Amino acid sequence: QAQLVESGGGSVQAGGSLRLSCVASGDILTTGTMAWFRQAPGKEREGVAGINRDDNTRYLDSVKDRFTISRDNGKNTLYLQMSSLKPEDSAMYYCAGVRGVLWWNMFSPSQYATWGQGTQVTVSS
Repeated sequence: QAQLVESGGGSVQAGGSLRLSCVASGDILTTGTMAWFRQAPGKEREGVAGINRDDNTRYLDSVKDRFTISRDNGKNTLYLQMSSLKPEDSAMYYCAGVRGVLWWNMFSPSQYATWGQGTQVTVSS
């Protein structure tokens, strides 16, 4: 069973940047679909950015042009570069992975078999 470990969260002021990392065990990073989800208190978990093994990417509309998902296969690490952060980006961010290729259902949490423990992002105004 693959394991995912996130890091990189923290507290920043609006307009700032953070880079989240997710180290994956096994080959899920290169053979499957990986995504970043977030969940704020009292809200449903939502997909933020995803990338499949064919390098197709998707983004939540509200983060397009501000967030970039990428991976380093040599380091078995998934990244989420976040810039121009807004208070509404504050949430617990989770890395998720599943074997196989997702596209239209890339942001459906039920599709993912493996989740990290989460890393908190707090953006102050």
